[in-house]
Amino acid sequence: MDFKSSDTIPGPRTEDHLPHTAQAAVKIVIVGGFGVGKTTMVGSVSEIRPLTTEETMTQAGIGVDDNYGSDSKTATTVAMDFGRISITDKLVLYLFGTPGQERFWFLWNGLFEGALGAVVLVDTRRLEVSFDVMGRLEERGVPFVVAVNSFPDGPRYPVEELRTALDLAPDIPIMECDVRRRASSKDVLMTLMRFLHSLALSGALI
Repeated sequence: MDFKSSDTIPGPRTEDHLPHTAQAAVKIVIVGGFGVGKTTMVGSVSEIRPLTTEETMTQAGIGVDDNYGSDSKTATTVAMDFGRISITDKLVLYLFGTPGQERFWFLWNGLFEGALGAVVLVDTRRLEVSFDVMGRLEERGVPFVVAVNSFPDGPRYPVEELRTALDLAPDIPIMECDVRRRASSKDVLMTLMRFLHSLALSGALI
């Protein structure tokens, strides 16, 4: 993501070990196309120093990687991003950000293993990228919510228009967010947890 500022704080924000009160840990994946803000989201919300596998972008990616809207981006995730956030004293989320370029999508299957749910980050400048992303989640049976990341130069549309454009089912939550902001990123994760809870109550989540 090409924003120059975020709420990310260098170094651990809490001790790296789990709270002694933690009783449940949930794996969540954050997916989306290249440059939609996955690394930024993990970094802004993680309570530990996030693990990233970013590498400098090279000439080899020209003509291969779609960097539309990310012309100033100099590094890219090649394996995953990892972070952690405690939702309550008892519930901890492990966050796994996936690589965005299609040539690294073969890694997604391993990252999806054991995931209870997912956040699909969307860039309104490249909505078409989201269809393949959501299709892969649906194939794997991973429930997801959609978060529309707000880019300064991105067109703005009413949420319900975006729902129609993305062909989302009425029950799938969709919201706007700013992944540079910890509170905004946490709101997205809380929406996902409420959605997963409703699926569990209805018996749709196995």
